[in-house]
Order: sequence, then structure tokens, then C-alpha cells
Amino acid sequence: MVKLYEKDILYAPLESWQQEAMSAFDAKITHKTLKFPCIPAYQGYILNQMKFGFASDPRDENASFELAGLLKKYGQASRNMGIYTALIVFFKTPEDLKSQYTVSDYEMLFWQLLNRVSSLDETNWVESISQDPHDPTWEFCFHHERYFVYCATPAHEKRKSRHFPTFMLAITPRWVLDEFSASISKAEKMKKMIRTRLEKYDNIPPHPDLKWYGQQDNYEWKQYYLRDDDTSLPSCPFKHAWKK
Repeated sequence: MVKLYEKDILYAPLESWQQEAMSAFDAKITHKTLKFPCIPAYQGYILNQMKFGFASDPRDENASFELAGLLKKYGQASRNMGIYTALIVFFKTPEDLKSQYTVSDYEMLFWQLLNRVSSLDETNWVESISQDPHDPTWEFCFHHERYFVYCATPAHEKRKSRHFPTFMLAITPRWVLDEFSASISKAEKMKKMIRTRLEKYDNIPPHPDLKWYGQQDNYEWKQYYLRDDDTSLPSCPFKHAWKK
């Protein structure tokens, strides 16, 4: 059975890789000098509004069932968790995966995982959201909730904002992002602050695909997995088994 945790598990008995992942996340988010670019993520962590989960090796079929279970459980209660909530999922990442997989390999693994999870969705796709990833309104949906998905991997080096010791997903509900954008003036100020931090954090300029939801030239899927350079896939690998 899947289980959601709070950041207090830093001090609870866990498997060694799970403890290491939590400690690494804490260090990344709370670093005093190299400040993590996403300010709302920092706020969510400090306010204990984030939830955490663990899953198997992402190459393992079990990982998709575990992620689907975590996402379903999280989605059912997320609206009571605070306006900075997000679901963080750490995947067991053996040494052979770390040593052999490149940024491109992890990219394919990410999309394979997202496709498998989508096929396990027991509900219909959100009606107001396009089923075509190449439509600017498209975003990942699961159990009738809309989400932004962020992926970090051990292979990323230049784009440090996308580096993490294990394969990791940070999944944020769209309603959280809508709250963030409710005040146009505050949202614009926050966007500039995040951009400034990102430029200092990474060893390369921000990826050209980093845009804002709703822009006609923005495609959410391109931001889910950013490469370690300025390139991106020519088309989205996501293929949902649409419910009839």
C-alpha cells in the first residue's frame, strides 16, 4: 500500500536510500547561499505543505502502479494541504541506472513512466483540457486533477535546478499554480525573482522552453523534462489511452 509522508520523516526510520533522498532534498531546498530558484517550493517545504512518497526503480513496472497510487491518494486530499502543496516522489535509483543512463535515456524513461501511469487512470480525462499535447492548453491530468510535472535526474550537470541524486518527480496541482497567478502584479514580481535565481543557480541560461501556462507559444510538456542544453524533443511522446 502506498503511503504519503511529511518532511518529519527526516527523523524517522527509513531505508537508507530513502533517508538519503530526503536529506538531499532538504539540503537542496534550504541551502542558504545557493538558493533554490522556485520560491513557492521553498515556502511549501518550510510550511510543511508538501507530501512525499517513494517508488521502485523507474524501469520496474511496479513503479508506475506505485506512482499512480500515490497520485490518486494525494489528489483526493491535496486541496486541504495548503496553497503551496506539491507531491514529491523519489524513485529507487540503483548504481547501474546512475552510471549508465544519460539525460536522454532518463527523458525516455520519464515519458514511458508517465504513459504507463496515465493508462492506470480510472477516470476520464478532464473535459476542459485538450487531449493533444501540442495544444497550448494541454497538461497532464490524473484522477480528474490537472498537474504540472517536474523531473530531476542524477545525469543533469549543467542545469543544476534539474539535478538530484535519485530520479525524482515534483507534481504540482494546477489549482496551486492558479492561486499563485491570481494577483497579476504579485505573480509578475515572483516570476522575475524566480528567473533571477534560476540564472544564478544553473551553469547555463534558462531553457528557451520555460514559458507560462496560457501563452500561445507555450507547451507544458516541454517544461516537464528539460535537457542539459537548449534542445528539446520535436514532438511529445505522451500518448494517453483515452477513455470512451
